[in-house]
This record gives sequence, C-alpha cells and structure tokens, in this order.
Amino acid sequence: MYKIRAILDTQEDIIRTILVDDTINLEELYLIIAKSFGFDGQEMASFYRADEDWNQGEEIPLFNMAEAGEDISMENCILNETLPDVNDKLIYVYDFLNMWTFYVDVVEISSEKRTDLPKTILSVGEVPKEAPEKQFTADDFEDEFDEFSDDDMIDEEFDSFDDIEYPEY
Repeated sequence: MYKIRAILDTQEDIIRTILVDDTINLEELYLIIAKSFGFDGQEMASFYRADEDWNQGEEIPLFNMAEAGEDISMENCILNETLPDVNDKLIYVYDFLNMWTFYVDVVEISSEKRTDLPKTILSVGEVPKEAPEKQFTADDFEDEFDEFSDDDMIDEEFDSFDDIEYPEY
C-alpha cells in the first residue's frame, strides 16, 4: 500500500493524501488524484518524473504516442515500479488547456493490504474555480552582459556606419 500526497500548485495549501494499492498503474493514479480534487478525469494529462528538487524530467503521457505502440504511457507504468521508494516524486499536469499542476510524492510504503482502496485520508483546502495562471520565467542573464556597454561593441576605427567601406558588386 502506498500513501501518496498530492499538492495543487496554488498560493493556498490544497493537499490530498491518498492510500492506494501499490500495483495500480499510473492511469489509475491519474483518475484517483483527479477525482480527489473534484475533477471528472476526462481531460488529457501527463506525469513527469521529478528529482528531489522537483526538476521536471521524462514525460509519462496518458496515451502511448509511439507509432509502433511500444512507448511509455500511464497504462504500462506500475506504481511500485515507477515510484519504488519513499520520497519519489512526480509532477502531474491535468487538463493542458488549464494546466492544473500537482506535486505528487510517496509519503509512505507499507506491506499492509486493504480492501477499501483507494481512500482519501486527508483533504486540505478547496480547489479554485479556475486554474492559477502559470508564470513562466527565464533565467536572468542581464548581469552577465553588464560589463560591456553598447559603445564597447562598436569598432573604435569608425565613428559611424557611414565610415565603413563596402565592396562593390
């Protein structure tokens, strides 16, 4: 049995802790998480492997996207194989039009077998009516170029572009 914590990426704390069987696939986990947050589970979604700092890695899509049918998908990823250890993490994106983003991690792994799974054992916060706007930011490289001024970039032999001799063709 796995104890999974899913945190919705919002300003407020919106958390669900869920008990699930360790042999479910990620497609089943996708539906369990979606429904625990009040979604119907009818939208496209993907899981992404994540490291301990939540850096996004390999995508595990809802459906197999390969032409030959041999590629990774939620259906062929079993929970205890995909997340074998406590603190293993996934980023879960539900509904690509709204980009509901969740941080999913394994809180506890137990050998206990239960028949009442899946089960939400903790529910904190209410899901907003609309997905929070995503702020995509790039690294700020401005400081790396501050040591050069625009004047430094102009060849000192010329006072203006009019002084440049162009070849005639």
